[in-house]
Amino acid sequence: MFDFEKAHEHPMWAKELYGFADHTPETEEYGVASFVYRARLPFIPEKILSVLNGDLPGVIRAKGHFWISTRPGWVAEFSLAGALSSVKPLGTWWASVPKENWPDHESARAYMQEHWQEPWGDRRQEIVFIGAGIDWPALKDRLDACLVPAMAATGPDGLPDYPDPFPVWRRAEEAA
Repeated sequence: MFDFEKAHEHPMWAKELYGFADHTPETEEYGVASFVYRARLPFIPEKILSVLNGDLPGVIRAKGHFWISTRPGWVAEFSLAGALSSVKPLGTWWASVPKENWPDHESARAYMQEHWQEPWGDRRQEIVFIGAGIDWPALKDRLDACLVPAMAATGPDGLPDYPDPFPVWRRAEEAA
């Protein structure tokens, strides 16, 4: 139903193009902002599932990757758009892949080095939340409360055993 010619004749496009100094960004006009949550410790499965499936006041969109203590080899992806959300496995962290199977490509090695931090390797929580009227400190506190306590997390091989309500994740070759 979009008509390029009709849109091209509309007077507002020229105002947006040439009167940019008068433009009010959507972030100011609608109060939309973003926050990236980052952490190295793994999430406790039951706690993070409760937060991700629960009420996230003001959050319109979220996407990112995370890891849970019961599956230290897996990268999981969280995606939220409006009322629809999903958690799915993306693959494995490089830290869980034998070094002889690491890529030789320079950019891949540089990426790994940039994100590497002992004792976790490249494992990390990195989720961006976008919305309006979000209490960012409260959201951060809720997510932080899902992390394995630092004193109980000596490394990926020494994590406490927690109940894991996530569905079974299988690699493609295992599912076939």
